[in-house]
Amino acid sequence: MVTINIDGRDIQAKEGSTVFEVARSRGILIPALCNHEAVKPYGACRLCMVEITTKDGRSRLVTSCLYPVEEGLKVNTKSEKVLSVRRGVIELLLSRCPQVREIQELARSLGVTKPPFKARNKDEDCILCGLCVRVCAEVVGANAISLANRGTKKEAAPPFHETAEACIGCLSCAFVCPTGAIKAEDEKGYRVIPRWGVKLKLKRCKACGYHFAPERQLEYMIEKENLPSDSFDHCPACRAKMGQ
Repeated sequence: MVTINIDGRDIQAKEGSTVFEVARSRGILIPALCNHEAVKPYGACRLCMVEITTKDGRSRLVTSCLYPVEEGLKVNTKSEKVLSVRRGVIELLLSRCPQVREIQELARSLGVTKPPFKARNKDEDCILCGLCVRVCAEVVGANAISLANRGTKKEAAPPFHETAEACIGCLSCAFVCPTGAIKAEDEKGYRVIPRWGVKLKLKRCKACGYHFAPERQLEYMIEKENLPSDSFDHCPACRAKMGQ
């Protein structure tokens, strides 16, 4: 264990943990849009910037989700430098995604009421945090999407902008998306994910007839976990009734 100080509070922290993790565990709010406990920290959104002072007296701004705690570290989560950087970041995000509620609320909390720049596409809802890409690679293991291009043309997309053939339709990407940019719909026995150009057939429960999950997802799980081929012949509700 090491002792650090966050906003004037001395805190015992586990060695190897990050400033962000320790702060959140103690109820100290540091905003972030690209962080999720299921994947490794990435530091993409830059909203979690804090000001640190090390034992030798040197101060600088760092991304708290990537910076490990160390003995004697002092952290200021709301210095004027920190708030200035956060306001600058949220101004850019609000200019990119002016209609996204999550961005609007975060902007208001930082005193930003309107975007300083005109949006190229007022309906844009992707902030390029990379969470969808990382959860698909690190958790699911499908690697169906990636961050492509650079600068203003950067985007999350399937390879070569073609249908994401590796996508299993699990919707992990949609669940972790902080802005709701990834939408899906189950209709007429298919799961459609427009952003990835995917339309996957849903498995039909042999007992009740309910279409409950993409066949490709179930096949992937059977192969990955070496399960019996009939493991998903029934939907979760029917399996529960059967005591499975």
